[in-house]
Amino acid sequence: MYALVGGRLIAHGHASGAVLGVMFGGAALLVLPVVLWGAGGGLLTMRGALVVLYLGAVTTFLCYRLFGHGLRRTAPQTATTLTLAEPAVAAVLGVAVLGERLPGVSWCGLAVLALGIVLLAVPVGSRGRGTRHE
Repeated sequence: MYALVGGRLIAHGHASGAVLGVMFGGAALLVLPVVLWGAGGGLLTMRGALVVLYLGAVTTFLCYRLFGHGLRRTAPQTATTLTLAEPAVAAVLGVAVLGERLPGVSWCGLAVLALGIVLLAVPVGSRGRGTRHE
């Protein structure tokens, strides 16, 4: 939903940083009471503060700033589908580097995702029906 709304606002000329800043800033304000209530005193420690800083600065701000930049040049549907590659890469790296094991259904899901990304990469005209010669 945020990719569609954000993509539409960005396509209408709004700055991607401002659009995503308002969207995620608003979401952060909505979730703040839950985080403060559920985290207890863990956020008040040095480690807790560093974790929050890292999550806010790197995994949220930097990544979604780049995502917003990409929305300016890519359709929201394509951008959202491509973001699905990140957990897939993480799963494959977990298997290859850490020796984790994935069940068969996970491998099937990765194959479906890979097929979807390949279909996105192939131009629409070349994946249609073959040309008929009569």
